[in-house]
Amino acid sequence: MVEGDHHPAGASSAPGPEGGRSTSVSRRRFIGYLLGFSVVATAAGVLTPIAGYLWPPSRVAAGAGGRVQVGTTQDFLVGQGKVVPVNDKPVIVVNTAQGGLKGFSAICTHLGCVVEWDQRRQIILCPCHDGRFNPVNGSVISGPPPSPLPEVALAVEGDAVYVGDAPV
Repeated sequence: MVEGDHHPAGASSAPGPEGGRSTSVSRRRFIGYLLGFSVVATAAGVLTPIAGYLWPPSRVAAGAGGRVQVGTTQDFLVGQGKVVPVNDKPVIVVNTAQGGLKGFSAICTHLGCVVEWDQRRQIILCPCHDGRFNPVNGSVISGPPPSPLPEVALAVEGDAVYVGDAPV
């Protein structure tokens, strides 16, 4: 090395692609960059869900609060029932010989599990703790639920079955 030909730390004296000298990052500086990136990525990964929880995005639901067609009368034959989504909430629609077509909130009044139709017993059943509801009026038959299922507005126009999310 010629005296006066002094390079700063981290600079290489190897010629670059165009014949000039290239600069390279030392191992120590590379590890520092990698550590800094890791800290920033970890902080972003932790803070993003927290921010999403504290400031949830506003949702624009199509037809929020309005009536929703959930099927036709052929979808709900006598002795059958099924859970359908209505404005992001589960609703159970049942058709019984005694009560005809009825709609109830499909959220159990005990701990909030989604209820289902028990075809064999012809009842509304909560699978979490064996809560049983009457499909004609939503009242509790047995189990831990403290109150009946709230009824929701249901209308039949022609063959179309419509459910609104407002309680009856």
